[in-house]
Amino acid sequence: MSRGLFITTEGPDGAGKTTIMKMLGESLEGLGHKVLLTREPGGIPISEQIREVILNTENTVMDSRTEALLYAAARRQHLVEKVIPALEEGTTVLCDRFIDSSLAYQGYARGLGIDEVYGINRFAIGDVMPDLTFYFDIEPLEGLKRINAGENREVNRLDLEGLRFHEKVREGYLQIIDRWKERFYIIDASQEIEKVFRDTETRLLEKLGAV
Repeated sequence: MSRGLFITTEGPDGAGKTTIMKMLGESLEGLGHKVLLTREPGGIPISEQIREVILNTENTVMDSRTEALLYAAARRQHLVEKVIPALEEGTTVLCDRFIDSSLAYQGYARGLGIDEVYGINRFAIGDVMPDLTFYFDIEPLEGLKRINAGENREVNRLDLEGLRFHEKVREGYLQIIDRWKERFYIIDASQEIEKVFRDTETRLLEKLGAV
């Protein structure tokens, strides 16, 4: 049995990643693919519990290094308990956020250093990296407007950060993409959602057809 593909989505808050992921999952299942749809932080009970601590809006005193370590811990457990077994069974794994989120948010926006946070996470994930990462690009102000307009959307601690923080997140992502450009595919998330989905689906099907 061949190993499944590990596909991740990244982008600033409000870029629409979660919605597109669900649409992709339904599309691939309709085409007969075995798919696992999951998210970070979370995806399994232990990691969901860590998620509650990280994103709790009351935990405003959390130190940036604590935040980075908690993300890495949740990532490790999620990986060994859910993602790796699925990949070994030949399942296509669609994961909403992975290591690049830590590099952009904690490494760059929090000022801990991309290389430093990368080191923490390499300890957590070993040699497991995505086969393809979709980056949904959107201006931070537009992303925040979408968050504020979404009645049913989870509002977490990072959503409460100011505009400059979210601008730095985007800057961090662009640096990360430049560093690992062979793995990324950039999507203009400011387009209508159907266009965003079709662009993403087309590239994903091309990737699946190449293996």
